[in-house]
Amino acid sequence: MSFVPHTEQDRARMLRSLGLSNVDQLFEEVRAALPPGEVPDIPAASESELSHELWEIARLNGRPDRTACFRGAGAYEHYVPAAIPHLLSRGEFFTAYTPYQAEISQGTLQAMYEFQTMVCELFGLEVANASMYDGASALAEAALMAMRVTRKRRLLVTEALHPHWLQVLHTYTANVDADIVQIPTRDGVTSPDGVAALLDDDTAAVIIQNPNVFGLIEPMREVGSLLADRPALFIAAAYPIALGLLATPGEAGADIAVAEGQPLGIPLSFGGPYLGLLATRMEHVRQMPGRISGVSCDSSGRRGYVLTLQAREQHIRRERATSNICSNQALCALAATVYLALMGPAGFRTVAERSFAAAHELARKLAALPGCSLAFDAPFFNEFVLDLPLPAEDVARELWSRGLISGLPLGRWWPERRSQMLFCATEVITDAAVERLMAAMKEVLP
Repeated sequence: MSFVPHTEQDRARMLRSLGLSNVDQLFEEVRAALPPGEVPDIPAASESELSHELWEIARLNGRPDRTACFRGAGAYEHYVPAAIPHLLSRGEFFTAYTPYQAEISQGTLQAMYEFQTMVCELFGLEVANASMYDGASALAEAALMAMRVTRKRRLLVTEALHPHWLQVLHTYTANVDADIVQIPTRDGVTSPDGVAALLDDDTAAVIIQNPNVFGLIEPMREVGSLLADRPALFIAAAYPIALGLLATPGEAGADIAVAEGQPLGIPLSFGGPYLGLLATRMEHVRQMPGRISGVSCDSSGRRGYVLTLQAREQHIRRERATSNICSNQALCALAATVYLALMGPAGFRTVAERSFAAAHELARKLAALPGCSLAFDAPFFNEFVLDLPLPAEDVARELWSRGLISGLPLGRWWPERRSQMLFCATEVITDAAVERLMAAMKEVLP
């Protein structure tokens, strides 16, 4: 059954205006440009038939809600309350576009304002923007912001930063004469002595991820103390759920904080769309990328929401814009806002505590298997690195064949770590899933 709205009379009128006798003549030039015998044989299908075929293909993918998943490494499976997709699917949110005419976008602006308020509370900082593309782009924008604030070009970055985030940082700074220097780690954790040794008068920022790519807790307060009397800014990249237990970036002395907001009510979704969080101290607000929603009163004393900062290229600034490649991820930001509102401080802390406990119990059990041990003797949150007696890729394939999504084989990023796997556990991991993993690991390991 065809759902094309054009009638036969419509098609005939179109063909007459083009001077053609049939629709096939529209494609003769395309066929002529293809080598003989290479015209693709694509069978015709209705929308419903095509939809059915695509769903059958999609079922070949493993889904965390149907498969035990022990992988994190930047994208995390947390429980998403049913209220979130219900509210997001409302027409006023789902179809709303970014508010270029702010006076007629009061609902969107209020949601942005609530989001910014919660991000400030989460990070312990004074001002947040209305969102970024994702955590990696938020970090790169924070680095560019630090270079503008300090007018310096050297960026000190921990070796324990997520490799994908580091790659994005290199891409963003490729044409601004940035000098990216990596800070050495000791037993998987950034060395404060290493930071001190690398600091110089041309340092724009020190970038630390906490927990880091190995799941380990970084010495954030020590790094913050080192920079307290320095012009260099301290950029903290956080895992937001961990802030239910750990000190906020602001308490640790960070000048800018960023995070990937996906754990806050946003499903894994095969990698996106996700949500970047960025907050800073008020003194740096003029160099912050993106936009800010503020609250004011009209001439009648009624509350109203306005865009108080919008120094983007669309808003007159052009080449002086603080960012030409950031966006308001309003729908994802709304998901995070609803999540944080539903959880509240107590619920948010409970999620963090359960994730922490689940990971530590899993680490205890896995480290007790023959030939296995924890790679680092350092505190961790809900991810940890396990040394294996086999190549981690082999273990991952065997676990997948048994219906389990393993931890991440670290050899993909560091060839010297080919026998290490980064495991993750959150509050959604069940005892039954752990038992399945342990049984499978005993079958796979020698």
